[in-house]
Amino acid sequence: SFSMQAKMPPCDFSPGKYESYPYERMLKIRKQNLSPSLVTYYKKPLLLHQGHMQWLFDYEGRRYLDLFAGIVTVSVGHCHPKVTAAAQKQLGHLWHTTNIYMHPSIQEYVEKLTALLPDPLKVVYLTNSGSEANDLAMFMARLYTRNFDLICFRGGYHGGSPYALGLTSIGSYKHGVANGFGCQTTMLPDVFRGPWGGSHCRDSLVQTIRKCSCSQGCCEANDQYVEQFKDTLSTCVTKAIAGFIAEPIQGVNGAVQYPKRFLKEAFQLVRERGGICIADEVQTGFGRTGSHFWGFQTHGVVPDVVTMAKGIGNGFPMAAVVTTPEIANSLAQNLHFNTFGGNPLACVVGSAVLDAIAEDGLQKNSEEVGTYMLLEFAKLRDKFEIIGDVRGKGLMIGIEMVKNKDSRQPLPAEEMNQIWEDCKDMGVLIGRGGIYSQTFRVKPPMCITKQDAAFAVEVFHAALMRHLERTAA
Repeated sequence: SFSMQAKMPPCDFSPGKYESYPYERMLKIRKQNLSPSLVTYYKKPLLLHQGHMQWLFDYEGRRYLDLFAGIVTVSVGHCHPKVTAAAQKQLGHLWHTTNIYMHPSIQEYVEKLTALLPDPLKVVYLTNSGSEANDLAMFMARLYTRNFDLICFRGGYHGGSPYALGLTSIGSYKHGVANGFGCQTTMLPDVFRGPWGGSHCRDSLVQTIRKCSCSQGCCEANDQYVEQFKDTLSTCVTKAIAGFIAEPIQGVNGAVQYPKRFLKEAFQLVRERGGICIADEVQTGFGRTGSHFWGFQTHGVVPDVVTMAKGIGNGFPMAAVVTTPEIANSLAQNLHFNTFGGNPLACVVGSAVLDAIAEDGLQKNSEEVGTYMLLEFAKLRDKFEIIGDVRGKGLMIGIEMVKNKDSRQPLPAEEMNQIWEDCKDMGVLIGRGGIYSQTFRVKPPMCITKQDAAFAVEVFHAALMRHLERTAA
């Protein structure tokens, strides 16, 4: 019988004593008084009590390495001291005032944020969530172009609001109400699961196991997916469109990457139709991909609109739409107002997050630790038949699980669940994603260390070995 107990790295932080309700009462309240749409992870839901950087502690004081970061939201670390101190100082100074008045932090923050973006992306509209930001981006695209149709990828996630849900193309998020007017999905250029793919397609150190005969600088899979995009433009939308939205790397769908040249060619086709190009950086932004601060930069493109949230506030409810002066002006023809967007507390927190990313070298850390993890997970792919694909960039990694590499059929849910539970029991919290919930999502706080990463890989390896034992039995 295989037995393996990975040694958790040390942590110099001790959580405070848990003093709230007993676990069973918490569970009862959740079942009775919180919406049943708010699902919990794991057979026995975690009751978390405290966080410190890359670590979480439950009500009994047990420590977990957080590889999911509050669904890719905790960018610089749980309760990061610099961000916490900035928030505490502002709490004693000014919590909120309407943005029809000026206050220092909004001007200071947007100057700092726009300095990180290329021209002409220099105008900011602050909101509270990624759904709000994408909602507004859709609205601005239609106002500016005076066109209606928007194109999005199958497998994309852009929010759950009634408006943005039209862009979200994952069936489990769809409800039985009308949505998606003017939103047209197009084929996802997924070089692992899609009809075309090869061994040189992705901007990643780890490619698919699929083979191809493409020469240097040529990607037949990319050409085929571009033809599919052209087909969508020719058959499913009007001659003039409002725009196209894409995540530089798909998040909820499991860190899906496109062929290297695809977005550049797609952007050109969209602009030829009068549309604008929107980059959804809600999960890829703020240095997470390692090589660049923004995901769109890895594709060699400059969008017309960039939406961002999650890591922007390290868990504080905050988001933004950044665009050009011309597109922003289209919103100024009538009133458009957001009560809490750009409030003093949010702006101070956002500014402290940018400082922490720079001062702690977190973009470089994402590249170095992320590369190490990616290559280590790729070794496990070569060892285990049920790992079909390992992909990603920086600290945005997907591990797609399959019945076997030949069929690429998703690993059954009960097997996925057991591996997932085993990782949790050994002290590692990992995310799930994909159309069939077949992909493990590794997107930790960007402060994670190489020692932590080695522990995570060791735990995942142990969980896979336990799976083999169960299968053999």
